[in-house]
Amino acid sequence: MGPQRRALARPHPPHRRTRHHLTSPLTAPDEGRPAHPETPMSATLLTPDQLDQQAAALYDTAAWQQIVSGWTLTAPEPAPRTTGQTGEQTTVGDWRDLLNGTVNDLIATATTTLPPAAPAERPLPGRLGAILPDRLHAWRRIGQPDIRPSVQLAYARRLLVEWGWQNRPYRLRDGWGARCLCGALLSAHRLGYGSLDTANRSAAWLMTGLRHEGWAGLIGEWNRAPGRTAGQALALVDTVTVRAAQAGE
Repeated sequence: MGPQRRALARPHPPHRRTRHHLTSPLTAPDEGRPAHPETPMSATLLTPDQLDQQAAALYDTAAWQQIVSGWTLTAPEPAPRTTGQTGEQTTVGDWRDLLNGTVNDLIATATTTLPPAAPAERPLPGRLGAILPDRLHAWRRIGQPDIRPSVQLAYARRLLVEWGWQNRPYRLRDGWGARCLCGALLSAHRLGYGSLDTANRSAAWLMTGLRHEGWAGLIGEWNRAPGRTAGQALALVDTVTVRAAQAGE
């Protein structure tokens, strides 16, 4: 019988660390993961209620109140315009002229006082794009320049018209892709129409319009109030878009 062989002890396998995927508190619950970082502020996706809270905080600052209080002083005087068909005198600065206007019309109005040219209009994704998670549209922001809040508000209005408006409490969208007011601003940003900082300023303009109407609550509370209609939401966007443009925003 040969020599006994010592049983060789097998080396203990190296300890493997278990990787835990933590969800940031700023990550939107219906999006699942943060978008591609654009600024430290946009490292994770904001939810509509968080944007609402940030807009309320911005509205209460002295700097914002100075912008709001001075917009009537810096607004250009409306020039009379004669229509070719009826010869009627209309006012260029009248916000009612923009209710049925295109995005290009709103962009032209919003950028008349700025030297840079207005950004070219890009088509929105279709109905399928409306119901997809916004993180799948992140590539659309690549290489896109920032825009002013008044221009972003015009694109948010277009989202509300083409994708629909909804008033569920603090939901970015419903099952059909319809957006609330703050959700439309966030989606406009994620589609490449303006930075997240611009979305915050756009929401502050919505807050400014609501305060002017006597509403003391948040945008989302107004959006989901009983009896609220899509027409009222669009009218609010139209009003603050013109005010923001006249303030140079």
